[in-house]
Amino acid sequence: MDRTELLRRRCRHLEQAASEAEVAAALAILTDWAIDNSRLVRTFRFADYHQTLAFVNAMAEVVHREDHHPELVVTYNRCIVRYDTHSVNGGKGGLSENDFICAAKIDEVFSQTSFAS
Repeated sequence: MDRTELLRRRCRHLEQAASEAEVAAALAILTDWAIDNSRLVRTFRFADYHQTLAFVNAMAEVVHREDHHPELVVTYNRCIVRYDTHSVNGGKGGLSENDFICAAKIDEVFSQTSFAS
């Protein structure tokens, strides 16, 4: 799997979590993301609140289309995005392919904006 493949894929209902090997492979592609407390996390930084909110709004369209919504922490000049999939592991949650698909698509949104640094 590579970034192009992740961008082509669509999120779907999943019940099985990603394996450790799948997580490691995804992190090799999604180099700006990390695992923190069993979630896929990235912090995006901006010049000001206006740019932060513009990014959040652009990202919202993507995650709504995929129907896989992250936890967001929005401050003046940054947005922390946290992903996990609640339906996997018998409803206990964990990481799934959907998290990696959305992470790649969010990276794409960020890279296509004028405020990406």
